[in-house]
Amino acid sequence: MTNVGERGIAVDTNNEMSKIQNCMHNAGFKLTPQRQAIVKVLLDHHQEHLSAEEIYIELLRASFSFGLATVYRTLDILTDLNLLTKISFEDGVARYDLRTEDPNHFHHHLVCTQCGKTIEIHEDLLNDVEKLVFRKYHFKVSDHRLTFLGLCKDCQNEQLMGDEGHQRNS
Repeated sequence: MTNVGERGIAVDTNNEMSKIQNCMHNAGFKLTPQRQAIVKVLLDHHQEHLSAEEIYIELLRASFSFGLATVYRTLDILTDLNLLTKISFEDGVARYDLRTEDPNHFHHHLVCTQCGKTIEIHEDLLNDVEKLVFRKYHFKVSDHRLTFLGLCKDCQNEQLMGDEGHQRNS
């Protein structure tokens, strides 16, 4: 089954579930039905950066009845295994991002400071910077995170329309 997110990035749900199960097994963990349900929510919402509470609400909607503590424990395990990344944007809420791409590099984000919209950038923009860091500082980068803060297209247009209306009224 392939799940296509709002920006058209396809994720093969069955393949990702198998990879996660193998990784957990190799680390000595089982993919219990509860953990599988949590991973399925993450896969189904792979571009939404859900919080633990939002994941829990999705599980309740799907008629699962286990505690929020189980969600947190599973998220901690997946994060420790580098299958999931815990991120925090402007709202200060811990959110989770499933690592479905190259495990050596995390994708980047554009975050609108006005409406909170988050857009993922899947291109690795920092390869040249990593090489420079290695040459100059003899530091081998294993991963990086980059978040650009600013105004999304919709908020820019809204701001522009507000400015034009203000100028006409002056």
